[in-house]
Amino acid sequence: MWHRVSTAPFDCDLELAVIDATGIRTVAFPCRRVLGGWIKAESKRSIKLRPTHWREWTTKLSSTITKH
Repeated sequence: MWHRVSTAPFDCDLELAVIDATGIRTVAFPCRRVLGGWIKAESKRSIKLRPTHWREWTTKLSSTITKH
């Protein structure tokens, strides 16, 4: 189940999405919420992303943004 991004926990792997009138676009790599934004969980690098929703990370096979 997707949750509003404002409720995202810190320091755990999350799947992020932008959900709008065009559908759901997800990020295919785990991210973590940190003070000031978001980072890639594995590399700890900052990402420029404005997600609207999150859910617990589950293993993915691809490494690109996907559209549902």
